[in-house]
Amino acid sequence: MTRVRRPANEGTATGGRGEAAFSPRVAYLRVMDSAVLLDLLGNENRRRILRLLSQKPCYVTEISEYLGVSPKAVIDHLRKLEETGLVESRTDDQRRKYFHISRNLRLEVNVSPYGFGAKSAYPPSPSLDMNGRCPHVTIDLPQDGATEGVADLAEELGRLEDLENELSLAQRWVQGRVTDVLDRLNDRIGADADSRFLADILVAIASGTDTVAGISAEVGAPEGAVEGALETLTERGLVREDGDGWRID
Repeated sequence: MTRVRRPANEGTATGGRGEAAFSPRVAYLRVMDSAVLLDLLGNENRRRILRLLSQKPCYVTEISEYLGVSPKAVIDHLRKLEETGLVESRTDDQRRKYFHISRNLRLEVNVSPYGFGAKSAYPPSPSLDMNGRCPHVTIDLPQDGATEGVADLAEELGRLEDLENELSLAQRWVQGRVTDVLDRLNDRIGADADSRFLADILVAIASGTDTVAGISAEVGAPEGAVEGALETLTERGLVREDGDGWRID
């Protein structure tokens, strides 16, 4: 089993500024439903605006010329992006309002023959303690304060970009393997069945959960639905119940 590696003299990260002031916009951002982001980013011009703002702050006229649309349309898009906290503005000495991306977000969407899901957006925290959070991944964590010089920071940026690419490749590999395993389970369970739900039941049993109540809590389904699934799996010779609970045959 791999683990997150941390320098021996590095302690748990703690904040040094005290509790941050409450911000309704930040609070909304933290609980933003992924559907809101999907709807917001479904517009091509808003995606192009964010792409431009990821390069530099811009004012309305710059954005309008870049998109080839009217300033009024740009203002409408920026208003929607501001309302969700993705974009903020500041005014320079010449009273021009510059817009910039205000938050780091991640939106993950998964589409496969066995399910569709979008994980909620969240603001990543640089102080997040990664120790023990990724038991299947090894990440070398730098010691606090070890990257103060420009050369050190540039080297760390390159290392993080490589890691980001590797994790993206790993995610693609995992998604492919998940689909492959579900295909094979589906062959055993039967194509006419609710194969994904039944597969989740099998995963719960394989992990050691052996009661109807426990499986129900594990898969987030009513006990009646779990009992019906267990009956189906029993009929197909895939599970059995003994004195100690449910087992995979």
